[in-house]
Amino acid sequence: MRVVVADDLLLTREGIVRLLGDAGVEVVAEAENAERLLHHVRFTRPDVAIVDIRMPPTHTDEGLVAARDIRERQPEVGVLVLSQYIEPSYAMRLLEDTPERIGYLLKERVFDVNVLIDALRRISEGETVVDPTIVTRLLGSSRRHDPLFELTPREREVLSLVAEGLSNKAIAARLFVTERTVEAHVKQIFRKLGLEANPASHRRVLAVLTYLRATP
Repeated sequence: MRVVVADDLLLTREGIVRLLGDAGVEVVAEAENAERLLHHVRFTRPDVAIVDIRMPPTHTDEGLVAARDIRERQPEVGVLVLSQYIEPSYAMRLLEDTPERIGYLLKERVFDVNVLIDALRRISEGETVVDPTIVTRLLGSSRRHDPLFELTPREREVLSLVAEGLSNKAIAARLFVTERTVEAHVKQIFRKLGLEANPASHRRVLAVLTYLRATP
């Protein structure tokens, strides 16, 4: 796997690069700002770009804007966005624009090399990864006009794991049930959320968006 790492903090960037190197991941370029990130991605064409949301000059959402640009111009390149804070609205913006090959993790999470490598692998394979801390926070939030009202507790649990980007097989292992049982729950979730089968849509991503929107 070939990766570009973008973070304006040298120590953080070097820490991520070292973890990746030790895990056998090739870091083809490093960037300290969004401009350099886009340059490196354009010319090295990595499998995944790891991008900090807040980068110079304003330290607001330069990384997020760059991530969207990468997904628009080079859809074959996956993007793993890192944030120091729990910002569900940013995850929403990413998922709505480009529901495949995208991930959103809290920065502290990437220093667990197993979590980092798993996220990169899943993103490179076309999956969506959402930090479980965000999912847990949203699950515990009070909601107005809750579109998830009809879901049973088990279906909410399954949906929260779908929101993390887990496959049916991975969810079954997590819940100690059969994959067929998970498939049945997922079908019920789609039905209750009004997500009809449509080859042009990604129902799992739409379900996640419904879940994320169900916040005050």
